[in-house]
Amino acid sequence: MNSKRLLEDVRVIDLSQYIPGPFATRQLADLGAEVIKIEPPAGDPMRFFMHTEEDELSPIYRHLNRGKRICKLDLKSKPDREALCELIADADILFESFRPGVLARLGFDSDRLDKINPALIHCALSGYGQSGPYARRAGHDINYCALSSQSIVSGTAEQPVIGYPPIADHAAAMQASIAMLAALHARTSSHGSTYLDISMTESILAWQYLPILTQTEERASSILNGGAACYNLYQCADGRFISLGAIETAFWKNFCGALNKPEWIGRQFEAMPQQSLIADVAAVIYDHPQVYWRKLLDGVDCCFEGLFAADELTQHAQLKVRQALTENGPTYPAWINNQPVEITVEVEQIKSRHQLHWNSIDS
Repeated sequence: MNSKRLLEDVRVIDLSQYIPGPFATRQLADLGAEVIKIEPPAGDPMRFFMHTEEDELSPIYRHLNRGKRICKLDLKSKPDREALCELIADADILFESFRPGVLARLGFDSDRLDKINPALIHCALSGYGQSGPYARRAGHDINYCALSSQSIVSGTAEQPVIGYPPIADHAAAMQASIAMLAALHARTSSHGSTYLDISMTESILAWQYLPILTQTEERASSILNGGAACYNLYQCADGRFISLGAIETAFWKNFCGALNKPEWIGRQFEAMPQQSLIADVAAVIYDHPQVYWRKLLDGVDCCFEGLFAADELTQHAQLKVRQALTENGPTYPAWINNQPVEITVEVEQIKSRHQLHWNSIDS
């Protein structure tokens, strides 16, 4: 089956802006869903985010909204609300990322949505969820990572780091897309509407089982957050870096052998943080540029890889073979039936609500 046919009969209304919502619905569009994105009269702020050409759409915006049809509506206007109502009547999914209560104030509370479309899947994405004392609190990725404990255990021993690209945003997008697909599947055996309450904070919190269950409180103190010599980043003589993930004893032994450092083999499980062993490895790695280590270790079975800048990725042999990256950015991150997913890179702008309608779907 062609990947574009997997969701070809699914219709999605996307009322979201910025990164998490558009990324979530973009994944559905990549697999063939018809997505109509409704933006306010001023447009999604991402149209010009991190982009200086005011007469062109940001490539980030294009990437997040590829394959979608986009129309600007003023939902404070009755005619535009009626246009949205008509779309909802024939939609499978309504996706929004307003603060809790905003959609209801616009005239689309749960009772109204049930009357318009009794089988609608309504997915509401918000920073902290639809309930609780933080429900209406403003926030961004940096705040959600802070609350979830993601930030406090990531970084150097001296200081936490800001995750980039925004980690909670993308965790929430993945959570939302999975929940929407599950709700679509459930409709084959049950009837009625489904309401999905997706919290960005809880989405990244769900990824924190390692520090929570092991009670890891310090940065660079455990085997996976920088406390071990066998699982770390090291700077080379040219200022570039390499990564080492030799957790298994065999991989660590192979690494030590390649560097002619057999005396390190027995030190792999020294108490953490392994500051002394990390310093010893770092000193050796710093003696040569990254290209030296790539030539030496690329053929060694030790879980090694150099760190690459974004502008170098198109030349990486693995990514080229997988067709994982084009001039329009990363492609869909999976192959289906032994083929890469054919994505639609265009963003179609609908000029007015009078041109706003669903494409016909063959029965």
